[in-house]
Amino acid sequence: MEIQIKRIYEEASKDDGYRVLVDRIWPRGVSKEEAKLDKWMKEIAPSSDLRKWFNHKEENFNEFSKKYNDELEKHSDLVTELLQKSKKNKLTLLFGAKDTKHNQAIVLKKHLENKVDK
Repeated sequence: MEIQIKRIYEEASKDDGYRVLVDRIWPRGVSKEEAKLDKWMKEIAPSSDLRKWFNHKEENFNEFSKKYNDELEKHSDLVTELLQKSKKNKLTLLFGAKDTKHNQAIVLKKHLENKVDK
């Protein structure tokens, strides 16, 4: 299983494997053609309330991670779908945030990896 995260603004690569956008809102300035997505899984993104509360503030990231993990537990069908894709292909989780160290894709990647370890 190989999972990577990548900003949607980075150029798509044939090495990306299965490309999934994990944002609830479509990223500004990116056309659907440019995105070269296999799937837009907005349902697995943080809820609007959680996203607005987090507001991409680094000091909120630990609490955001806990709350988002709780939300992910309620979307086990979507988590399972991503895990199944990651067993067949490399899985690339795409996000639009400028902060590459504090975003939902990082939390989701860890969540998926933890599910495999169990």
